[in-house]
Amino acid sequence: MEQTPPSILIVEDSQVLREVYSGYLATEPYRVEPVETGAEALAALAQHPPHAMLLDLRLPDMDGMEILRHVGAQRLPTAVVIITGHGSVDLAVDAMREGAFDFIEKPFNARRLRVTLRNALERQRLSSLLDSIQETFDRDRYHGFIGASLAMQAVYRVIDSAAASKATIFITGESGTGKEVCAEAIHRQGPRREAPFIALNCGAIPHDLMESEIFGHLRGAFTGAARDRVGAAGQADGGTLFLDEIGEMDLDLQTKLLRFVQTGSFQRVGSTRQEAVDVRFVCATNRDPLKEVAAGRFREDLYYRLHVIPIELPPLRARQDDILLLAEHFLQGFAAEEGKAFQRFAPATAARLRDYHWPGNVRQLQNVIRNVVVLHQGETVDPEMLPPPLSEHLITPSRTPLTEPTQPAPAAATTTTTPDPGIQPLWRVEREAIERAIAHCDGNIPRAAALLEVSPSTLYRKRQAWQSGEG
Repeated sequence: MEQTPPSILIVEDSQVLREVYSGYLATEPYRVEPVETGAEALAALAQHPPHAMLLDLRLPDMDGMEILRHVGAQRLPTAVVIITGHGSVDLAVDAMREGAFDFIEKPFNARRLRVTLRNALERQRLSSLLDSIQETFDRDRYHGFIGASLAMQAVYRVIDSAAASKATIFITGESGTGKEVCAEAIHRQGPRREAPFIALNCGAIPHDLMESEIFGHLRGAFTGAARDRVGAAGQADGGTLFLDEIGEMDLDLQTKLLRFVQTGSFQRVGSTRQEAVDVRFVCATNRDPLKEVAAGRFREDLYYRLHVIPIELPPLRARQDDILLLAEHFLQGFAAEEGKAFQRFAPATAARLRDYHWPGNVRQLQNVIRNVVVLHQGETVDPEMLPPPLSEHLITPSRTPLTEPTQPAPAAATTTTTPDPGIQPLWRVEREAIERAIAHCDGNIPRAAALLEVSPSTLYRKRQAWQSGEG
């Protein structure tokens, strides 16, 4: 795609000099706009900020420094080069303190002007690029999502790129990873944000009612159809139609959906009239769509029609850095909702939350925090407040928790009970299980951690403790 040439605003009260400077730049790939007064300069900045501005500080209607300060105050993406006369270098230095990129002392030739403007434009380009990168990688909130991990930054970037298009988006991910949040983010980030967002859960609606839910029906079309009804397709006209758990849809209805996606038109149940709508399709499933196609449960042609831009949402166990960020957000919200005083997690609680496998993903974490807030009191969430299954491995204070590195306790001198030879200390059972899993995975600790449903950091920590204890 052809790029728009950089724009240069020349602010100079002398007509002769405006023409000279414009002539200097005539061979450069710039769009040059010369103005005479400060008022004209401010109007040009308000209408469309240029990439660079050549600014004379001595203007007939105002001090050029006012314009420079305006650029800084409004945070305009404009590199300012000051034009100064002989003996006004001190004034130019003051201008650079106010944010000017450079200054040129009169008289100057064409080469000096061209080089200075090229440098200013390159500096502005790099600054804009840096701002864009920081904005992209520093986000921990995004249209309902909470997460600063690299996995979520990748999701945000795909949404940024795809939101403006009408291309169909196919979201996959485990249950509880936020597929509907993702669909809403796509809608809100795009040009249809003011239009309807209609979500339909294909797995929660009886199969014999699904066609009516999507396309609507006419009165009398079937038993119980007492009046005409507009379906999700008609309600979403001009906006976004989100079909969640699309893998649950019957094959016969998949055929009608394929025709709808291809043509943008449909028939209500009981009608012979075609209705056309403008809809952006977003669909989601927690199943592997290709396996569903191979098993004959999902039409291959519909899959390829819908699978234009795929977005795979990572499970929470792959977003370990986001777990506490999400937990703190839920804790604040639920504490305010329930009128409780909770403010923080105890370090041991935070460690347990981070190390848990979270098979139910964000939804499970949300439910755990709500459980804690509803059933307990205090300012700090302690480990014993956590519900099952996070509390299943909590041990009485006389024993050592499994989440901490352990060593065998010395036998008490006064013990009189003969130990059962079939029973081993808990720390030894745990260690043998971990070492056996690591050996099974040929030393691959992350893979062993996945089999054991714990965090890799837990295994690294325990092995380091064992090795230091043996040394």
